[in-house]
Amino acid sequence: MVLKPIGVIHTPFTSRGEAPHQGRVSKEICEIEIFPEFEDGLMDIDKCTHLIVLYWLDRADRTKLRAVPPHDGRVHGVFATRSPDRPNPVAFSVAELLSVEGRKLRVRGLDALNGTPLIDIKPYSAGIDCVPDAKIGWWEEKEIEK
Repeated sequence: MVLKPIGVIHTPFTSRGEAPHQGRVSKEICEIEIFPEFEDGLMDIDKCTHLIVLYWLDRADRTKLRAVPPHDGRVHGVFATRSPDRPNPVAFSVAELLSVEGRKLRVRGLDALNGTPLIDIKPYSAGIDCVPDAKIGWWEEKEIEK
């Protein structure tokens, strides 16, 4: 399997401590720069309000199989969490598309560090992608304890 970055993400976040735990809560405006050879793939992207942004967490620890989420405090397997440290550190955020200027997309809603490699972009559809009754069992348990 060969993964080829299609661009780079520019954010104000230079360390993990600066980045939000989830992109959805970030108010920061970030820029996605698409490499020239992939520019044609942006045709009609300006018609989208939100994008699924897939990126490679190049500074993650790929040896970790367990994680302690910051809002939970208990150990879980990485596949039951959204920890950036995992064997294949693929991340995604649903970002609001604010503007398109050539190969540069201005978005809100990313938690990526500055310089993060971009893997792919897909249009987000509330009708296709939203699962209103989806649950994370251990998260639900934690909420009940509160």
